[in-house]
Amino acid sequence: MGLNFLHDHNLLALAIVIAKVVFLLVLLLQIPPLMIWLERRAPALMQRRRGPNRVGLFKWRLWGLLQSLADAIKLIFKEEIAPAGAHKALFQLAPLLGVIPAFVIVAVIPFGQTITLANGMTIPLSLTQLDVGFLFILAFSSLGVYSVAVAGWASNSKYSLLGSLRASAQMISYEIPLGLSLIPIVLIYGTFDLNSIVAAQEQVWGVVKAPLSFVIFLVCMFAETNRAPFDMAEGEAELVAGFHTEYGSTKFAAFFLSEYVVMFVLSCLAATLFFGGWQIPFISHAWLLATFGTAVAALLGFGALLLKAAFFMWLYVWVRWTLPRFRYDRLMALGWKFLLPLGLFNILLTSVILGSY
Repeated sequence: MGLNFLHDHNLLALAIVIAKVVFLLVLLLQIPPLMIWLERRAPALMQRRRGPNRVGLFKWRLWGLLQSLADAIKLIFKEEIAPAGAHKALFQLAPLLGVIPAFVIVAVIPFGQTITLANGMTIPLSLTQLDVGFLFILAFSSLGVYSVAVAGWASNSKYSLLGSLRASAQMISYEIPLGLSLIPIVLIYGTFDLNSIVAAQEQVWGVVKAPLSFVIFLVCMFAETNRAPFDMAEGEAELVAGFHTEYGSTKFAAFFLSEYVVMFVLSCLAATLFFGGWQIPFISHAWLLATFGTAVAALLGFGALLLKAAFFMWLYVWVRWTLPRFRYDRLMALGWKFLLPLGLFNILLTSVILGSY
């Protein structure tokens, strides 16, 4: 009987892991179409003009929500063309080098409190729990630069190569202050574990304890994802479309998929480190557990984290249509001459304050 129990327990654990993987894949695949729709509707509202509003079913326009579906169908059925002088193998591989790390890093994000079943089994609302959670995210998100660099070189195009060189220099430059911005968080909470950091923010959010870290992290978020005003890797005015100039069809869509997924993961990380993660503002988690139970409390926490991440996703769009693109020398100067010294000062200041207690 003991062996049967262990067998059933292992099967249940395996089924839960598979269910979490499928759920995360479905969730992440919904982000690009929603963001593409938002990238059109939001500036239309900001600039008092019409966004996509004619794609719908019969007489129901649905605010243009099916525009993204039409775009996906178009990209799937478009012909794929590779430049004559391109390195065929690397040209095909480059989009995957961006998509795979983007989907891997979401595995360590804690989307809610652990659920306890009636049989005593616990289900963490993350695919895996690591003691070095955000270090894992930074390590894998940095691999995205290989996708951009390989795509630019393999395309045999000067525009693509210039875009990939810009992106490589930019991402390397801004990863240093991004890492420095997180050291004060480690000093304050004494751990790399994302679950422990979220639990420690029930009373006071991390943005209150480390405001300079949040500012640096926020700026580096835009630079790491090549979003405006840091979109020098694409630079339509001078580079046509930058590193993905020669790509079309599903490979072109893969670059957008990886970009939006990394945006979502970094938004979740910002919410987790600085805004309490799945903690609901002004509501005690102990009260939620006592009132609704672990399952409902975990779902409410999951919704709270998604709303916080949605705010940062909206911020990406808002900034894109508000600030002009930086000049490249000023972009590099911001990273090396301002954010890097500010990050070092922030570490020193946090150490002095913590040491005085």
